This record gives sequence, structure tokens and C-alpha cells, in this order.
Amino acid sequence: MSRGAKINTLLLLLVAALAVLPLVFGMGDHKKEPFTGADAEAETAITEIEPDYEPWFSPLYEPPSGEIESALFALQAALGAGVLAYYFGLRRGRRQGELRVLAQREDGQDPAAGAPDGAEESAALPNRPAERA
Repeated sequence: MSRGAKINTLLLLLVAALAVLPLVFGMGDHKKEPFTGADAEAETAITEIEPDYEPWFSPLYEPPSGEIESALFALQAALGAGVLAYYFGLRRGRRQGELRVLAQREDGQDPAAGAPDGAEESAALPNRPAERA
């Protein structure tokens, strides 16, 4: 097993432990709704301190049930994770491409030779990694 695979396995086990341990140890059993969000807990605390409190704003959209609200939150989280994954993948791919072109130039090969259609222009551009740092 490579070092990277060991680290990934360890991180996966850590994430699983963070998700399962609160359930195993019964954290939140003393509460009416044990896993509500911070917004609901803040609202409860405010109404205990100041029962006549009126919120300044109201939500633009109030989901009909808690399940739909959770589904929308999960969708939002998934979209955000997808955008981040795309960005980091694109960035890594560009870096690998630049390193490949530099290696080909050092070997005396023409980086545009054997490149797919449309890649000749990008490979022919001057590569200045020192300026990008």
C-alpha cells in the first residue's frame, strides 16, 4: 500500500468516526431535537432570553418540511463541492500540462508535435513558470 493510499484511508476513517461517534455515544439524547442546526438553537435561546423578540427579516422561501430543507441544504453542499473539485482538478491538470511541456522542451522535443488539434497554439506559447509564482 502506497503512502498516499494510507493517508487517504486514514482520512476516510477519521471522517467516518466524526460522523458515527456522536451517534454511538448518544450525544444530544437529552434534547428534544438532537441534531438541529445552529439557527434553530439560536432561535430557541433568543426566545428564552427575550420572549417578545421580533426578527428583523423573514426567509424568502420556507420549505414545507424539514426533509425538503435538508435535501436543499445537501444539494447546495454537493454543488459547492463539485465546483471546488472542478477548480482544483483543472488547476492540477494545467500544472501537469505545463510540467509535461517543460520536460519535452528540456529533452529537445517539439511540444506541439503529436498534440491534439487546437493544442498547437497553446503549446507554442512561451511558458514562464517563474512569473506565475
